[in-house]
Amino acid sequence: MAPRVLVSDELSETAVQIFRDRGVEVDFQPLLGKDKEKLAAIIGNYDGLAIRSATKATEKLIAAATNLKVIGRAGIGVDNVDIPAASRRGIIVMNTPFGNSITTAEHAIALMFAVARQLPAADASTQAGKWEKSKFMGVEITGKTLGVIGAGNIGSIVISRALGLKMHVLAYDPFLSAERAQEMGVTKVELDELLAQADFITLHVPMTDKTRGILSREALAKTKPGVRIINCARGGLVDEAALAEALKSGHVAGAGFDVFEVEPATESPLFGLPNVVCTPHLGAATTEAQENVALQVAEQMSDYLVKGAVSNAINMPSITAEEAPRLKPFIRLADVLGAFVGQVTESAIKEIEILYDGSTAEMNTKALTSALLAGLIRSQVADVNMVSAPIMIKEKGIVLSEVKRDKTGVYDGYIKLTVTTGNQTRSIAGTVFSDGKPRFIQIKGINMDADVGAHMIYIANTDVPGMIGFMGTTLGDAGVNIANFQLGREKEKGEAIALLYVDGGVEQAVLDTLTAHPAIKQAKPLSFNVD
Repeated sequence: MAPRVLVSDELSETAVQIFRDRGVEVDFQPLLGKDKEKLAAIIGNYDGLAIRSATKATEKLIAAATNLKVIGRAGIGVDNVDIPAASRRGIIVMNTPFGNSITTAEHAIALMFAVARQLPAADASTQAGKWEKSKFMGVEITGKTLGVIGAGNIGSIVISRALGLKMHVLAYDPFLSAERAQEMGVTKVELDELLAQADFITLHVPMTDKTRGILSREALAKTKPGVRIINCARGGLVDEAALAEALKSGHVAGAGFDVFEVEPATESPLFGLPNVVCTPHLGAATTEAQENVALQVAEQMSDYLVKGAVSNAINMPSITAEEAPRLKPFIRLADVLGAFVGQVTESAIKEIEILYDGSTAEMNTKALTSALLAGLIRSQVADVNMVSAPIMIKEKGIVLSEVKRDKTGVYDGYIKLTVTTGNQTRSIAGTVFSDGKPRFIQIKGINMDADVGAHMIYIANTDVPGMIGFMGTTLGDAGVNIANFQLGREKEKGEAIALLYVDGGVEQAVLDTLTAHPAIKQAKPLSFNVD
């Protein structure tokens, strides 16, 4: 029986035909995404769901999707898909991360011009029969300083266009190396420096816990007087109310926004203000981009449903059906190792070395490396996947190397990750036991044997008496239950580490109490996907 796909949003006929040509039965109902009840009533009949942004794949819808195997999003953003709910049901979520990059970058540049020259207001005035030449005094782009927050795929395209416009470009991106910045022709700076110097600021970062409100009231106060701010990335990156006040006071001279904290945006503090240009999330709205992502999602979903091939998956590694049984637990291990380092490393990474020892050296190390890199940068780029992660690492100029060798120790096979930043080298190794679960076996050269839990605390300290009691008492007083506690040390009175597997998240105040101890150098909360 042929697999069945429901297309509940607009896709081109060419994209729909790709499904048919590859042996997939298609039910094309482009308006169904707006009818939640009807969609929920029939979703159980399909193996695949192809969507854009109108359809909301909520936990309720996913619960009704008893046969669903894959959700394909024609576009990069998956805010309209409950990924944890899909993952729990074993449903793969795919996106098309690069189909609309140029389009979004061009829209940011267009908004920058529109704000610089007050084009929409001048157009409205002129078409109203007025001739107000002196009212619409603009500024030149040439020679101005552009601050780019996020120098990834879209940000790097904006940078290249801005350099072509003879702008001086500053870039803030924790993962951008100095070498890569030099290659791109930009100056790598910290956020405060960018805020103080930029004449224009454009944002190109995903929405994560670290980027939410990155242009807060406090950050906006640090900006250069007369700055103009462009946001074509995600609503919520900028405090809209604070920006509105800064615009009214004249500290911010203009703004161009394509995304908003609440969408559809029927109201906003920015609406109605002079020299504010707003568009209804048009970043990907070009004929070329819409066709590209539609064709890509049709190809990816067909390949999975017919051949079992997985690509551009948010919640599953790209592996073949034949490799899956053996590779899957090591994919999980690689992701966990990367996630550990990504969560404890705060400075920009310059080099990454991945060692495959023993049986792991004979596996599909490309998939393992991709999973590890995705885990490594997920704390900064929430929608990264195994396909996009290696590209992002390359774009940032990070040196990546793989080493394969025959079995050298007691384990049949293990993976070791070593990263080098400007001021330190950090390493971690892990393996998979017969139960299929990942385990940490070495951190910073210190041997240990630790389970991987959903919530953990990593502590680096000096080996002095009383530390176990202090850690346990501090967490106990805060109501944090310890499920497992593993220790390791370099030598007596030397460097020591502790990994605590706890039953839930830990508040910052508890971590502050731990780090206040003179022997504790670092206390980091960790979270892992261990399902």
